[in-house]
Amino acid sequence: MECAWGATRKKDGYLKRKYQSLITRCGKKKAIVAVGHKIIIASYHIIKNKEAYKEPVLNNNPKRRNKQINYLLTKLRELGLQVKQAEMIAVV
Repeated sequence: MECAWGATRKKDGYLKRKYQSLITRCGKKKAIVAVGHKIIIASYHIIKNKEAYKEPVLNNNPKRRNKQINYLLTKLRELGLQVKQAEMIAVV
């Protein structure tokens, strides 16, 4: 479990993203166990196949990005700012 905690603290990695996505569904403790399980499975395949660990490619999920943009736009509107979504997309 200590390795899982360390992996979730990495700046931008696959295991950190996995942890972040699992927190919302099952809570922090179960998410850590799941990340630990991912590490164990990866370790097994590294030892079995005798090959170096290759971190999965991080794709910028457009669905996740749009959801985040909409969330931030609503937060800005709650603060009293008037922002149009078309302006935000042009800036990004």
